[in-house]
Amino acid sequence: MGIETRPQIEERVFHASELLEKVKQNLIIEHDQDDNLLLGFMLGAVTYAESKQKKPEGTYAHEPMSPVTEQGVIMLTAHFYESRDGSTAGFFNDSVAAGEHSWDTIDRLLMMDKDWKF
Repeated sequence: MGIETRPQIEERVFHASELLEKVKQNLIIEHDQDDNLLLGFMLGAVTYAESKQKKPEGTYAHEPMSPVTEQGVIMLTAHFYESRDGSTAGFFNDSVAAGEHSWDTIDRLLMMDKDWKF
């Protein structure tokens, strides 16, 4: 499986273009040069959300996300983008705990829409 193209990613994420714009607003990005990179990170974040929430793969290709899940995906995409060089990045680039805090916050958001099955 290679790198997916923009149309392939847009098929796998409900309203991908609109979600991409929200990610860019969160990151304060006004150019399009990193759109493909962001879309790849966004797909990874959506896949993570589906897995964390125990939803079937592809759920968010056809179903809209709740606002809570959407925020978690936006935050995780931003985290991937800011950490793409292997550092913690962002405002807290010298704190490993900041990266851990990001993951904890994202996981808590995603758990709110988890399919609890026993």
